[in-house]
Amino acid sequence: MYNSTRKGSDVLISSLLYFLAHLQLYLIPVIETLGGWIYIAIFVLIFMETGLVVFAFLPGESLVFFASTLAAVTGSSLDIKILIPVFFFAALIGDTVNYEIGRNLHKLPFFKKLLSEDKLTKAQAYFDKHGGKTVMFGRFVPLIRTFIPLISGSARMNYKRFCFYNLLGVLLWVFLGSSLGYFFGQFDFVQNNFSIILVTFGLISVVPGLIISCYRFMKKRTAV
Repeated sequence: MYNSTRKGSDVLISSLLYFLAHLQLYLIPVIETLGGWIYIAIFVLIFMETGLVVFAFLPGESLVFFASTLAAVTGSSLDIKILIPVFFFAALIGDTVNYEIGRNLHKLPFFKKLLSEDKLTKAQAYFDKHGGKTVMFGRFVPLIRTFIPLISGSARMNYKRFCFYNLLGVLLWVFLGSSLGYFFGQFDFVQNNFSIILVTFGLISVVPGLIISCYRFMKKRTAV
């Protein structure tokens, strides 16, 4: 009984490892089956990550990079010329929605108490001085990029100024993510080690969030 159970678990682990090692072989047929719906799914995921703070954990950066990588893989039906505008408009619309949510937070009783006039004044002063570069470069930091449009709206950052720097940030983010992904996807090494690179990149993308969480935790412990 023990040997059969152990044998079954070994087979399960071996199957899982094989699946992870050859992930692209399974992804391409799924993409083929979904057809045009895959672009809608990608749009929705990126929009949710950038537009709704409760979905800040979604791997938008990894999705842009690896969808572009898959577009370069032989046998994939993903078209980089369609992916790029999908990435761009999903992120841009998501950030704009997030900004508008931030602008209207003060209308909710809970946030009225949370966002005192003093805090709002300080936030407004910060965004008047550093808002442009914060919006533009904050897009490259996972988790943080989801909260910046919300805070920008709450701090009443000038809408045209927000749109200008957000447009620059989104353009740069999409250009770098998609071009790097598509470029590396053409190499045999990347195609043969797609799964390992995917997992590694995914882990790296959550490091900033973990560092921030650890910093806050240590700060609270020190304050006690």
